[in-house]
Amino acid sequence: MGDGKQTRNEEFRSFVVGRWPRLMRTAFLLTGEQHAAEDLVQSTLEQVYVAWRRVGAADDPEAYVRRVMINAHARRHRRKLREFLAPKDDSGLVRERADTGDRIAQADDRGALLTALAQLPPRQRAAVVLRYWEDLTETQAAEAMGCSVGTVKSNTAKGIAKLRAIPELAETVTHGGRK
Repeated sequence: MGDGKQTRNEEFRSFVVGRWPRLMRTAFLLTGEQHAAEDLVQSTLEQVYVAWRRVGAADDPEAYVRRVMINAHARRHRRKLREFLAPKDDSGLVRERADTGDRIAQADDRGALLTALAQLPPRQRAAVVLRYWEDLTETQAAEAMGCSVGTVKSNTAKGIAKLRAIPELAETVTHGGRK
């Protein structure tokens, strides 16, 4: 019986090691703060570990974990916890390092992008992050957010419209994203 638990632990460890950078990037974009992102990923992985037998057997374990993370973030937001994507004094802030293929790394002004994301309501921010940075389909984003495809389309369109209205981002949003 110990071998089965050992195998599950190894599968979970492999999953975490392989997905950690992507989970952190998503959490950072949702929360806007490195420590909050780390807390979100950590609490998500705690929940997932307890149910790993079921999660690991799912068709798409990464989508399952993403859904758990988005739900955890939504619960925190409902409790009226404040989020800061652009701290007023970021002199001591350790900067997130983007993956080489990360679309955010391609933005000319990362600070402007984070400030702009901070201005979006949480559902719009989640829709934009999932569609454009996680490169999920509308159906996958709807599953992750626990809503309909139409809600994803609406929130994404409204979020992108708000981002396009910011002069510093207009060119990046128009040329860097999907049409």
